[in-house]
Amino acid sequence: MEFEKRKGYTLASMESPEADKSPKGNLDTPIIPLINTINSHPSYFTTSSCSGRISILSQPKKKAKGGSWLFISHHYPVHPNSVLPLIFNIPIESNQGNFDSAYPQSLVFRFEPLIIAVECRDVEAAQTLVSLAILCGFRESGITSVSKKRVIIGIRCSIRLEVPLGDTNRIMVTPEYVEYLIQVAHEKMEANRKRTDTFYEALLRNGFSKNGDNGQLVNCKEIECSDEKIESLDDISCVGAESNDLDGTQYGSPSVSGYGLSVVQMEIVGQPVERLLIWGHAAFTLEKVYPKKILIFGGFGGIGRHARRNDLLLLDSESGSLEKINLQVAPSPRLGHTCSVVDDVLYIIGGRADPINILNDVWAFNGADNEFRQLQCSGVEFPPRHRHAAAVDGSVIYIFGGIHNDVITSSLYALDTQNLIWSKIYTKGDEPCARHSHTMEAYGSKIYLFGGYNGERALNDLYSFDIQTSMWKKEETTGVPNARFSHMMFVYKNYLGILGGCPINQNHQNLSLLDLQSRLWKNVNLSSLSKQLFVRSTASVIGNNLIIVGGGAACYAFGTKFSETVKINLLPLLRYSNGFVTRKIKEEPIIFQEERPIHKEDNFQHIAKNVEFQNSGTIIGHQMLSSHWVLRLGKKYGKIGKDLLKKFGWLDLCRKVWSEEDGMHICFPVTDTFCSIYTYKANNVGDTFTGLVDKCTLKQFGHETHNSKSISFSMALEMLMACGATKVADQVCKVRKCPTSPLTTMKEAVASLVSDHGLPMQILEQLPSRWERLGDIIVLPVTSFRDPTWDSVNGELWPIVARALGTRRLARQGRVATTGTRDSTLEMLVGDDGWVEHRENGILYSFDSTKCMFSWGNLSEKIRMGSLDCKDEVIVDLFAGIGYFVLPFLVRAGAKRVYACEWNPYAVEALRRNLQANFVGDRCIILEGDNRINAPRGIADRVCLGLLPTSEGSWVTGVRALSDKGGILHIHDNVKDSDETTWAEHVVNSILEISKSEGHNWEVSMEHIERVKWYAPHIRHLVADVRCKKV
Repeated sequence: MEFEKRKGYTLASMESPEADKSPKGNLDTPIIPLINTINSHPSYFTTSSCSGRISILSQPKKKAKGGSWLFISHHYPVHPNSVLPLIFNIPIESNQGNFDSAYPQSLVFRFEPLIIAVECRDVEAAQTLVSLAILCGFRESGITSVSKKRVIIGIRCSIRLEVPLGDTNRIMVTPEYVEYLIQVAHEKMEANRKRTDTFYEALLRNGFSKNGDNGQLVNCKEIECSDEKIESLDDISCVGAESNDLDGTQYGSPSVSGYGLSVVQMEIVGQPVERLLIWGHAAFTLEKVYPKKILIFGGFGGIGRHARRNDLLLLDSESGSLEKINLQVAPSPRLGHTCSVVDDVLYIIGGRADPINILNDVWAFNGADNEFRQLQCSGVEFPPRHRHAAAVDGSVIYIFGGIHNDVITSSLYALDTQNLIWSKIYTKGDEPCARHSHTMEAYGSKIYLFGGYNGERALNDLYSFDIQTSMWKKEETTGVPNARFSHMMFVYKNYLGILGGCPINQNHQNLSLLDLQSRLWKNVNLSSLSKQLFVRSTASVIGNNLIIVGGGAACYAFGTKFSETVKINLLPLLRYSNGFVTRKIKEEPIIFQEERPIHKEDNFQHIAKNVEFQNSGTIIGHQMLSSHWVLRLGKKYGKIGKDLLKKFGWLDLCRKVWSEEDGMHICFPVTDTFCSIYTYKANNVGDTFTGLVDKCTLKQFGHETHNSKSISFSMALEMLMACGATKVADQVCKVRKCPTSPLTTMKEAVASLVSDHGLPMQILEQLPSRWERLGDIIVLPVTSFRDPTWDSVNGELWPIVARALGTRRLARQGRVATTGTRDSTLEMLVGDDGWVEHRENGILYSFDSTKCMFSWGNLSEKIRMGSLDCKDEVIVDLFAGIGYFVLPFLVRAGAKRVYACEWNPYAVEALRRNLQANFVGDRCIILEGDNRINAPRGIADRVCLGLLPTSEGSWVTGVRALSDKGGILHIHDNVKDSDETTWAEHVVNSILEISKSEGHNWEVSMEHIERVKWYAPHIRHLVADVRCKKV
């Protein structure tokens, strides 16, 4: 109730005509729709906000806070004439009247992006909204305050600017520099506006309402976001949102009551502890050579600048002594590799050396002589991969899954270390889907696989692989841990342990143990674990100790974080092993974690395996499928029953709730677990709940039972029975349609096609996991469906893919032609032609996508050119294309005239259309053909040379196009990051020499270098603004 009261008071004050407490006094107009949308949801309300602003702050030098605004604007563009007089042309008297010269104040030019403070109903609601904000580009969003009364989040990003201008006695910059700062602020304001619009649209797509109809926000895993490409899977998952499986599996392992395991941070000596601040490494033990010690190789992080490593470290698990082993030869630096031990020889396989260099090499380390050697293996080709998993049986190393070039694999390979022969294992049974960042461990004659990421969501499935029969089996266990990837797995005695991983939440700070004999999962609380971030860590069992090395993440919400090395004593697990098996039924409270039930008593789950159903219905063996059962309740007890079923995970979410024809009863579909325990309870409890019906009122349940953490497992069953609940056969079986992504739809449809035609299922690994959109055309990557096997079903394949992705036109990307006209080689797969329309920064571009290329990465530069003031300027664009920069010059910058040079006839056709569509055709002259022949001379105030990888071949033409008084050249080039200074000097010296040879007496200077984007690793797309001024 307190939340509703605060929300009501806040919203009432927002609607009041009186000024609020902000300096401006009211809401910023640009974000009023966004604020109203957030406030329309029952779980949120905003407490403060700013849409983004350009300002100049006057601040006392001797005070950390305080000051006044010399200028402030929440709108753009800001004209320099409204800013410059405030800084440079203030009369002395006026200045002295406002500021005491004896106490000068600092003047700071600032741009600040959108920031919104939101109070949330609970932590779960906060995590969901933070997740959505981060996915939409507000990567510094996070929970800022959690207390018993309030949960506050901040929605914000890092698009900011803060530049000191001097003080009130002395300005240290020129008017030209301030104008430049204003231009930069315009660009940042535009980027801020786009992210804000993306966030607003994402809210509307995910259950928020424009009109305040109190929509429900969907689960975080279903959040839709913009078309921004995700750089790192771990990055997007470190938000704290749980992933829910859609197959009805119940998560949350019963916790072992009465004890936990202590986590002790190890004190590292001998070498700097920073050497162990890494993730994505591998750790292993060679007991015969290095008893009670752990060898650690590779990973990301370490001393100094964080980078991929190829250090081999030796850690003593008892003393904490760390040493670095000196190697003559070592594998290249890497992360995401695997290390496997066979007969005290270590084998390192694969990994990622850099974003484009994925490895498939095999290295062996012999501890006896401390030497690495690279192995030359034969047999089938082992494809490069990283984030795969490995397990050892005898002399054979098994490798499953991984990722390479955005393709996630489900193949299983084996390396026989005796003869160094690779083989591909063709398996049977319930094969796991393609995944990466999963874990594998061998136990007995089986290999166990858990979790991972399939390109869409985290997984929590457990598979076993029988080495003798090559048979996969999906294991059915009780109390499966939450879905996760980049976690740890280890074997201790007869237990399989799972710890850490993404997405990060409270449950991942617990140790999940699977008893491989009873097939039960248990949760063990770990103390002193709150500061650790066990993502891409390693776990090594030495004796009765579990040693965890490294881990961390580069998360936009809190920056780069590494975990320290810790030790966990596992011996108490053996002392309390009797507590892991069934115990007598007794009434004990239930513990809730993240709104998932973690039971202290697990008797009913054991009973579920052996109970026989007495009710009528379809019988399979001795049991009736839960999909055929519902719980029938009187309508007046419907709310109570639904809340109880949901609270304990007994409601089958894959089927719909339905009412009987008389309207007096509601039927709730229930799970296998509920069917089992209900039957047991009904047969053994008798009349112990007589009279409880009178207490089962909606008021009491809503205000007492529902909000209490102490309601017991048994009492919940008694309350349902007391309300007259009966278990009956489901006569309707309405299946709830769970939302599926286009990728899942495509996979299922194509898999059906492949199966119908008898094609090998392995080719499904070639399905793309991402694509682009050009107008209404879906464009698949160039590598998609390239296997010749697909040719036999092309006629059926492309329409199926198009329908799955929800498009009428489908194409496949080709590589840009190496001809001088740089034609597109886009291949239309579905649809008649490739003409598309694309709107960007308020400008309409249309072009034939099969003939003309379109660059997505140059948006910031187009915006920058469009933000220039070119009202009285004549501009020459030597590489006009379809109007990439011509249109921003005309539409946004207001150029007097633009001469557009282009020799690709298809681009010229598109350019003519675009000039007319944007109503600027009267101010542009198209010069078709070679610009070295057709470009005008001596007329331009500004020349654009936008050709990659280099425009140097047209620098002479650009100089000739400038008027006699000079002007500005915008020179595009791809430059190695370490050569930027040298390149800038080369540009200035070359233009100066060219100008002299053309008879000009110009002063040539580098006015600005714009870093547009990364073109390739260590290669930047740069734009040099070179000013030529007549002396």
